[in-house]
Amino acid sequence: MLTSKQRAALRSMANTMETILYIGKDGITENTVKEAYDALEARELIKCAVQQNCDLSAREALDELCRRVHAQPVQCIGRRFVMYRESNDHKKIQL
Repeated sequence: MLTSKQRAALRSMANTMETILYIGKDGITENTVKEAYDALEARELIKCAVQQNCDLSAREALDELCRRVHAQPVQCIGRRFVMYRESNDHKKIQL
């Protein structure tokens, strides 16, 4: 689990990041899970967004994706959310 200080540090890093994963009307598919997994392995911290036509809320999508890719939720605001998972091979972020 992340401490509040670690989460705050990750939130500040995520501020300037581009959104790289969008969840559309199909919700969270196997493809979405694979994309999130690969992105987390490469970057450790990713920002995602839920599109207007999606049935899931951002919080539901964040919880579901975190569970399926074994990541930690960092932040959820509006339709955007941020998650973190330490990379096995490409450690970049020191907490």
